Amino acid sequence: MRNFIIPSLLIIAISLSSCGQINKGQTGAGVGAASGALIGQAIGHNSEATLIGAALGGLLGYIVGNEMDKYDKEQLNHVYERGVSGQSSSWRNPDSNNTYQVTPQPAYKNTQQRDCRQAEILATIDGKTEKTYTTACRTYEGQWELQN
Repeated sequence: MRNFIIPSLLIIAISLSSCGQINKGQTGAGVGAASGALIGQAIGHNSEATLIGAALGGLLGYIVGNEMDKYDKEQLNHVYERGVSGQSSSWRNPDSNNTYQVTPQPAYKNTQQRDCRQAEILATIDGKTEKTYTTACRTYEGQWELQN
């Protein structure tokens, strides 16, 4: 059984990390699960230890990967909340090294009377620069939420 679990977990982790639709939290979970399985097997030398290691590693990997996403969301929320209309704000994510430049526009009320803002986002991710335009509206909890 041991010879089946470890290669399977490694294949799952590699597959998850290469998918374009997977976020950093999910990628972290896959890599964490594979690493945890290897450590669990090395310590316990049985399938139970391997599965426990995979579960704990997956949880820890998800938490770490998700925190990297949170940094950019916090920065973007700050620009929507306090950014001067027409003036760019930029940052570099210390974990991913991706850079962002956001230029917010004046706030307005949408049809549900929620505060909304449009912004131009210039993102450089893995050396590729992309420009996009977004709209975010304030939730009832006070956070800015990107609209579809």
